[in-house]
Order: sequence, then structure tokens, then C-alpha cells
Amino acid sequence: MRAEWIHPFLQSASTVIEQIVQVRPSRGELQMLNWSGTHDLRIQVGLTGQLSGQVAFGLNEDVALKMASAMMGGLPLASLDAIGESAISELGNMISGNATTLMYNQGMHVDITPPQLLISAEHEGPILEAMAVPLLLDGIGRFDVLMHIGYSERVDVVS
Repeated sequence: MRAEWIHPFLQSASTVIEQIVQVRPSRGELQMLNWSGTHDLRIQVGLTGQLSGQVAFGLNEDVALKMASAMMGGLPLASLDAIGESAISELGNMISGNATTLMYNQGMHVDITPPQLLISAEHEGPILEAMAVPLLLDGIGRFDVLMHIGYSERVDVVS
């Protein structure tokens, strides 16, 4: 797993969050985090193509509430209901879609699966550790970009 593979996701997350949530994230240091149980929520996206594995965006519920509220024009949310969950899932989809475009422009062919919003008890899985970089959002909290992937020389061409 190479650290530079996470950069398109960090760049995309920073851009999308700044546009949608109206907060400019500051980037923390690259670290290894436990993939399971570190966050209240995780937006998980599968990667296929030259990179194969998982990318996730980890956040706690209070951060998700603030971000979903900002995405919905400041509408206050007391709990993360279906609309709030949909907003947070869509945030993960926008970040991942933009990241794959950045990767394509760099010559890397990667596709993504639809995002899955996992609640803390659903986090369990075979992946133990992942590369992670926290994005710190002033007044909102921490939004982690996590990645556990491998590289393949194979490129699937769809005609």
C-alpha cells in the first residue's frame, strides 16, 4: 500500500467539504488506524480496477449531524435520520467520484462501488489497519479518510 494513493481522496474531500459544508479542512498527519470500531459512522466505498480495496470516511455522530445540517442549508438535526444518512452517504459518493476522476487524469483507472453507510456495530470486518489522514473542520470536528488497498497492473477496459 503506497501513501500517495490516498492523496486524490484527500484532495477531493477537502474540495467537496469546502464547497458543500462551507468549511475549509486542515489536514492532519498520515497514520495507521484500526479500521473497525474507531468511528460512530463510516461511509465505505469499494475500489476496483488498478487499485482494489476499500476507502472509507470515518466520523462521529456529532460531526455527521453538523455536516448533514450544513449540507441541508443549516437545518438543525437532532438525530441522524434517513435524510441525514442520505446526505452523509452522498457526501462520500461525491468525494469518491471526484477522487476517481483525479486518478484517471493521472493515468490510474479505478472504479468505485456505491457508498455504504455503516453504523458503529456494523464496522467489524477482516481489515485490521488502514492508512488514515484526519481532516479537521473548524467548528465541526474530525473527518478521517481511511484507505486499505492493493495495486493491480490489470486494467479492465469496457467498450
